[in-house]
Amino acid sequence: MERRFEVRKQEILKEADIQPQVVDGMLKRLEQFAQPFIDSFGRREPKGNAQIYLCGLLSDLQRKNTESIAYRYDRDPQALQKFIGTAPWDHQPLQQELARQIGVEIGEDDGVIVFDPSGYKKCGRDSVGVQRQWLGRLGKVDNGQVGVYLGYASRKEHALADERLYLPKDWTKDKVRRKKCGIPKHIRYQTRHELSLDMLKNNSKYLPHSWIAGDDEMGRSSRFRRDLRGLSEQYLLAVPSNTSIRDLERKPPVYVGRGPHPKQPFQQVGKWQEALSHTAWTKVDVRDGEKGPLTMEIVKCRVVARTERSRDKTVEELLIVTRTPEGNGKVRYDYHLSNAPADTPLDELARVVKAEHRVEDCIKRAKSEAGLSDYEVRTWNGWYHHQTLSLIATWFLICETRRGKKIHPCSDGSASAEYFVRAVAASLRPQISRLGETLYRAKKQAARDCSVLSLQET
Repeated sequence: MERRFEVRKQEILKEADIQPQVVDGMLKRLEQFAQPFIDSFGRREPKGNAQIYLCGLLSDLQRKNTESIAYRYDRDPQALQKFIGTAPWDHQPLQQELARQIGVEIGEDDGVIVFDPSGYKKCGRDSVGVQRQWLGRLGKVDNGQVGVYLGYASRKEHALADERLYLPKDWTKDKVRRKKCGIPKHIRYQTRHELSLDMLKNNSKYLPHSWIAGDDEMGRSSRFRRDLRGLSEQYLLAVPSNTSIRDLERKPPVYVGRGPHPKQPFQQVGKWQEALSHTAWTKVDVRDGEKGPLTMEIVKCRVVARTERSRDKTVEELLIVTRTPEGNGKVRYDYHLSNAPADTPLDELARVVKAEHRVEDCIKRAKSEAGLSDYEVRTWNGWYHHQTLSLIATWFLICETRRGKKIHPCSDGSASAEYFVRAVAASLRPQISRLGETLYRAKKQAARDCSVLSLQET
């Protein structure tokens, strides 16, 4: 096992062109990193459980759940399960410390807060919040849970700072299931947009920003956009291709002298984009890649949008359409609405669009490298405990990546930058594996010593 991971680590280091000194001594730095988070636990036992669980989330385990982590580090599975699943410790101090660190380390005044729901396919109906619902990552309706995440992106880096579990209406009314899963009495039904607004209010003091971004589930809600305007927040939110808009920059039909003055008809943004001339698009450099600058083409227009039944039928917004080559002759089109001024530079709008995509990548990174989706708990507390510790583990990988870039610089945002993350994770896993073996041997030696003492006393 050790040899296999050492070989893979060397392969990834070679791919990333990273020197070994970048990843040496990570286990000690992990211990120091964890200290501000585990200090919120008063007693020694939960502190130890939290530290072991963080190690497990960053280990080479295929499934990073309580049982596998307990066996890896020779812990009582029931004790670790209780610590994650039912123990009443509050995850919020850990989450606040996480948001504070993110703001201090990578915060910028023009940073972007991104909201992104993510679904988890689950079997049965007993796990908290599980039901048949739209799971965006799968692109279909299926049985599962949905978490809403707050990500933060700046020119320095991007990270996940907070999470909320979406609790469907049926769950809020089911007293039996609420009690079984330990859902607090004060929890009531909230839409995913309301959960996002709660996170915004709780974290805005830690995360400097000038933009709010999100996927089309966020953008299609006219109420959500109205609430953001009410909070004086500047947003750029994705919308579906069937969103209806009225082009305010196109001349209306000629008035013939009878009836009301005609207006431009509403049309879907996909159809509007298809009618654009080639010269309407402006090429913008998004970031540097390994093979040169990466670009996207962008166009903007003042519009009135109709995303759903709404009282806001006359609100002027900015439509931003981007197209990005995906290879094999395919082109990706993305549609966004914003309340930004009409003269906002195109490169600034493109930066915010990419910030949304970067947070999507951050969720994928947390799932692949830090066990975000590997939980096997059914309770309300269990979901938040696992998710919070997973976000903290992901933040450690990001911190190590930033440290590595200072020692061995690469182009920020390039493919090499992603290799940094993989190299950090691959290098840490053998170290954590050795930690597990050391803990196991120490425990066995202590048991033997106790046996010898008992025999001597006899």
